[in-house]
Amino acid sequence: MAPKTERIQFLRAVRQLHRIRSFYVAGALLWAASTAWTGWQAPGSRQMWVSALLLAVFTGLLVTASLSLRRLAVPVTGRPAHHAASHRTTTTRHAHA
Repeated sequence: MAPKTERIQFLRAVRQLHRIRSFYVAGALLWAASTAWTGWQAPGSRQMWVSALLLAVFTGLLVTASLSLRRLAVPVTGRPAHHAASHRTTTTRHAHA
């Protein structure tokens, strides 16, 4: 029973990493735009450096989440997972002699 539970927890962790990676992408884009705008309006100001720092933080988090997802990548075997397998019954041929 433990391997099935571990597999479910693994899949939940992968889904959570996908969601958080999307959040980090949005944060990095927001802070990149903010840094560019503030750098254009007031180059060298404290606000620009804070934006640049937050951009670096979100970029680092994005890289970490992406590397974790790559490390946890599920190998593609070319066959459907057990839960996605069809429920059709297979017919067997019996030889009656």
